[in-house]
Amino acid sequence: MNKVLLDLGFIEIRWYSIIMLFAILSASYVILRESKKKGFTEDFLNNLFFYTIICAIIGARLYYVAFNFHEYQNDLLGIFRIWEGGLAIHGGIIGGLLFITYYTKKYKVNELLLLDIIVVGLILGQIIGRWGNFMNGEAYGPITTYQTLKSLFIPEFIIEGMKINGVYYHPTFLYESLLNVIGLIILLIIRKQKYTKVGELTGTYLIWYGIVRFLIEILRQDALMLGPIKIAQLVSIIMIIIGLIMIIKAKKTSRFENLYKEARVGEIKF
Repeated sequence: MNKVLLDLGFIEIRWYSIIMLFAILSASYVILRESKKKGFTEDFLNNLFFYTIICAIIGARLYYVAFNFHEYQNDLLGIFRIWEGGLAIHGGIIGGLLFITYYTKKYKVNELLLLDIIVVGLILGQIIGRWGNFMNGEAYGPITTYQTLKSLFIPEFIIEGMKINGVYYHPTFLYESLLNVIGLIILLIIRKQKYTKVGELTGTYLIWYGIVRFLIEILRQDALMLGPIKIAQLVSIIMIIIGLIMIIKAKKTSRFENLYKEARVGEIKF
C-alpha cells in the first residue's frame, strides 16, 4: 500500500492527511447544517469548529504519544509529525469535549443540545477517518488468510492492502467503519423521532461507539496498552456507563419536556 499521494521532494502529501481532512470537512458540514436550524450563529460556529478541531487533534496526538512514548523518546520531533499517523480517536473526543464544555459555559449555551448535534457529524467523520488508517497500514487485526478474507466478501483491494510484510491481517478499520455506518443510521432515526429528548443522541452515541470499540479492540493487534489492559476497552466501558446514565436521566423528565425537535438556542452574545 502506497502511503504517499504526492511526493514534492521537500514534502510528502500522504493519503492519511487527505482522508482525515475530508473526514473533518464532512463532519463540519453536517454539524453546521443542523446547528443553524437550532439557532446557532455563524460566528459562534466558526470559532467552535476552529478551536474544537485544534483541541481534538492535540488531544488525539497526546493520547497516542502518552501510551507510545517509547517510540518518541529518542526522536521528540517525531511527536509533531502527525501526518505519519498516530491520532487516537478517544483522545480526540476528550480534547474536543474539554473545549466544548469551556466554550458553552462561557457563552451560556446548552451543552447537551450542541453535543447532540455534534455526535452525528462526529460518527460520520469516524466512518471516513478509519480509511486513513487503512492507507497508513495501521489499525489492523489478527493474522488471517487470503481465503478467509475472500469468504467474508471483502473487496480485493482491501485484502491486498491488508497484506503487510507478506502476511494477511483482518481489516478491523473496515469492521469499525461499517459498524459506525449502522450507528449513524440509528442516530438519524432517533433524531427524527418526535419525543427524543435533548441528551439522548449523545447518550446513544456513547453507548454505540463504546460497544463497537470494545469489540474491535478484541481483534486489534496494535492497540494502546497500559500494562495488560487495552486502554480503549477501559475508556469504552466508561463511555457506555456515561451514555446509559444520560439516557436514563433524559427519560426521567416529562414526555413533552426538553424535546430535541423543539430545542433552540437563545441570543448568543460575543
